[in-house]
Amino acid sequence: MKTLIQALRTKELRNKILFVLFMILIYRIGSFIPTPGVDYTQVHECVTTLSGTSQENFIGLVNLFSGGSLLQLSIFALGVTPYITASIVIQLLRVVIPRFEQLHREGQSGEAKLTEYTRYLTIGLAVLQSATIIVTARSGALFGYMCSDVIPETDPWTMVVMVLVMTGATGFIMWMAELITDKGIGNGMSVLIFISICSGFLSNLWSIRNEDNGWVKFGVVVAVFVVILIFVDYVELCQRRVPVQYTRRMIGRKMYGGTSTYLPLKINMSGVIPPIFASSILSVPTLITQFGNSNANWVKWINTNLGNSTTVWYIVLYSLMIIFFTFFYTSVTFNPDEVADNMKENGGFIPGVRAGRATAEYLNYIINRLNTVGAIYILFVALIPTVLIKALDLNTQLPFGGTTILIIAGVGLDTLRQAKAQTEQFQYEDFLTAEDPDPDDDEDDKKSKKKSKKVKKSDKKLVTASVSDGESEASSENDSEDEVDDSEDSEGSDTDSDDTDKESDKE
Repeated sequence: MKTLIQALRTKELRNKILFVLFMILIYRIGSFIPTPGVDYTQVHECVTTLSGTSQENFIGLVNLFSGGSLLQLSIFALGVTPYITASIVIQLLRVVIPRFEQLHREGQSGEAKLTEYTRYLTIGLAVLQSATIIVTARSGALFGYMCSDVIPETDPWTMVVMVLVMTGATGFIMWMAELITDKGIGNGMSVLIFISICSGFLSNLWSIRNEDNGWVKFGVVVAVFVVILIFVDYVELCQRRVPVQYTRRMIGRKMYGGTSTYLPLKINMSGVIPPIFASSILSVPTLITQFGNSNANWVKWINTNLGNSTTVWYIVLYSLMIIFFTFFYTSVTFNPDEVADNMKENGGFIPGVRAGRATAEYLNYIINRLNTVGAIYILFVALIPTVLIKALDLNTQLPFGGTTILIIAGVGLDTLRQAKAQTEQFQYEDFLTAEDPDPDDDEDDKKSKKKSKKVKKSDKKLVTASVSDGESEASSENDSEDEVDDSEDSEGSDTDSDDTDKESDKE
């Protein structure tokens, strides 16, 4: 709260906050504009029918990230999902394609090139995903075959126009996110995801009170949510600080290095990627069953055991996938060998550990221990909705899941951290200027300044007087010297005249 107040007092930060709010307003308005060719009345009835649908499957996850725009088939139906998918794919391809790894090591220029590739892949995925959504909506599979005639016109031209509109809207969302990153506060994509999740949070939470003993269940859910949110914030701020010492080096005539620092390692280095990947993969079988015979045994088994997030099979597979992706994604994003080589090149070492291969093995040992704790932590957070549904016997789905809590906590902490940093940046004058003195001190300073001026004036008078006395003494000395010279000249002339008289007498 203190950071927000300080940010609002600064003109530059106030303008940035207003700009972010304006972008969010445009994003939410676009979420309610229907795509051309969609029967909005029929879509609204379908959304009302599916109000209690689980958000742990793939369609529910995409709908969560789009702020409910997917099931409304608006122009922003895809939301930020194509960009997130493209970013993850480009990041994973660094392991497979050496060119991407080389660009990553080049620094800012290489990252700019990877960002360009991410944008191209985002547009390609937007075309593919928009076409898939339109086909599934037309067949009724998007709404669980509970609704039909959502798209009355099925001619090819209408389909092409809908795909182009959704793809263009995805590009516009990507542009808005980059504007928020450049001219606002926080990461643009993270801010839009945060707004999308929070858009339907309160309404879904308020619907719990319609259950039996609704107010009791509502209070329990709110209390658990607050406690878990505080716990997630605490864990996300925890760090394993590995001490690093840099040796002194002589470069030219200057001495560099000799400092002590640390390498911060988070407990949850994989973020929200493991639950997202696990939910997406477990939703694939349920999507495949929509194209099979509903009376087949394998279709019934998948719908019974994997179609509901509270079954034993779903919980076991979900947990195993979260553990696997926690270790896998961390190994992709954090390379101990690369970190050890960079430390060795800059003259850094971990106290008690030799530089090079031993440092890489030590960092790998620490990362494995942190990943173990991080996987348990993600499992605990991700399975909370399932435990609450079982314990409270809720008929409706909870408004938050493990992925939702992790995103809300992570984005909120990151945005507040950036806002605090920019607030300190714009208030740098407080670090350079002292506090204003008291008025009594001002009067004393004025009196002392007047006294110093008087002393300076008296000193100037003394200096000028001494200079004038020196000049008079010098002039008197010059006069006396002139008189001596004149007397000497007169005596010389007298002696000359006496000599001439003596010579004349002799003759």
